Amino acid sequence: MVATPIGNLDDITLRALAVLAQSDLIAAEDTRTTGVLLDRHKIRAKLVSLHEHNERQASEMILAALREGAKVSLVSDAGTPGISDPGAVLVSLAREQGFRVTPIPGPSAAVAAISISGMRESGFLFRGFLPPKSGARRQAIEMLRGLPWPVVLYEAPHRVVECIEDLAAILGASREVLVARELTKLFEEIHRCPLGEAAAWLRADPNRGKGEFVLVVGAAEASASTGEAEAERVLRIALEDLPVAQAVRLACAVTGAKRNRLYPRALELAGKQKA
Repeated sequence: MVATPIGNLDDITLRALAVLAQSDLIAAEDTRTTGVLLDRHKIRAKLVSLHEHNERQASEMILAALREGAKVSLVSDAGTPGISDPGAVLVSLAREQGFRVTPIPGPSAAVAAISISGMRESGFLFRGFLPPKSGARRQAIEMLRGLPWPVVLYEAPHRVVECIEDLAAILGASREVLVARELTKLFEEIHRCPLGEAAAWLRADPNRGKGEFVLVVGAAEASASTGEAEAERVLRIALEDLPVAQAVRLACAVTGAKRNRLYPRALELAGKQKA
């Protein structure tokens, strides 16, 4: 699993170059994108396509190559494969069949953005892409409301304004957000402001709506009273689709609530739903 640059082609590591050069086969999300990188570093290797629409079939072909003793590298278009990119299916199948899977670490847009966010909490949640449709996206944002850590999101240019407007409406206009556009690329732009101002900032310049986006949304302010309310809110949402035990486990993980306090309330709410 070889991490590749998220923009600037010089950000690839020496180890990644050595591993790619020694590979018999390189599986790439887009062979044209990876071909540019390989040409830049004068690496010649057989390229095959592995993306979200053919991951299962391509994985079977790659496993056959591994059984014949081939050295295989997997890359995505940018950053670390398997992080909001294809790769998990191949990794799982390779492990099941006894093959060694090795990470070759390197660039990650999520880590790059959190490093420049200035948000000082000791941790963060990587959420990746939210659902594209507004209703599902708003429901997903609801689950993030009370988290005590910054949340890192990826977003496409044609949805970023809508996403930020939903974030502001649900999390509150005063919550801080870092908007990182085109990280490490020629037109990189980084801006931190309250969520309530972010959509207007993007609209103020048409160029700001172009490229790939990473959003770092600030943590919720912690308090005992809001913590209890948040735990129940998450619990209510979870109970709509999950059994009691799973709903409680999820609500505890998201909000930090204690299971012995939340479980009786979950039974009570579940009983009301059935009634």
